[in-house]
Amino acid sequence: MYSPQAPPTRIPGYDGGPLHHQPDLLGEHLFWLGHLHSYYSESEEAEEFVGDADEQEAGALQSRLLGGNTRPTFMVPLAGDHRLYVVYRAFAEDEGIDYLLHHPSWDAAERLAQDDGHFMGPGLSWSELIAAVDNGLPGGSTTDPHARLLLLMPALGDDALPDSAVERLTAALRARTRVKAPEQLAAVLLEDQGPCGPAHWTSAEGSYPINDGDYSFRNPANHFAWPATRLARVAAALTP
Repeated sequence: MYSPQAPPTRIPGYDGGPLHHQPDLLGEHLFWLGHLHSYYSESEEAEEFVGDADEQEAGALQSRLLGGNTRPTFMVPLAGDHRLYVVYRAFAEDEGIDYLLHHPSWDAAERLAQDDGHFMGPGLSWSELIAAVDNGLPGGSTTDPHARLLLLMPALGDDALPDSAVERLTAALRARTRVKAPEQLAAVLLEDQGPCGPAHWTSAEGSYPINDGDYSFRNPANHFAWPATRLARVAAALTP
């Protein structure tokens, strides 16, 4: 039987802690509705598939997770000992969900995306997302690809999704939630792709992927973008 490994209580370069590993939340239907809230909350069509009662209960759970002092944290291992962390940032008046990439040799984690009132992202292309979902590496919060897909979805932004994308998301929603019409919901979610919307990915001169998202650290045109060395380092860590 798989035994999840707890992330560290603190992540280098990341304010806040101690962090608290709560893999049991990944088995809760309401957790996923709260986790994906920013992805569907601005679409009336998507909200119809969720249901008012479930949305209210999911919102209450989300408020408790972001309003406490436990800072729930999840981890997905990547090749080469890199790790993707999903941290519920429970700071008063600055709560949100952070998507971090780190390696033990780095001085500080890179913040790929943040899901809050000041959304930043996207941080992942579809191919990078699926590589993390399907790598099967042990040592994280879960090896289940459905849970990993839903966990990392809010960091996604990609305008060139494969035909299989809706099928993959449908399977994850069906396995982990009780939403009505998971296929229709998956199609809506992937069309809108949350606050950042679908970004276009290209290759920089250094042959590493970049995007054109207005709020993305991986768009060199943004004044807050990472320098080329960090863009290349992040891309190498996420390379499928």
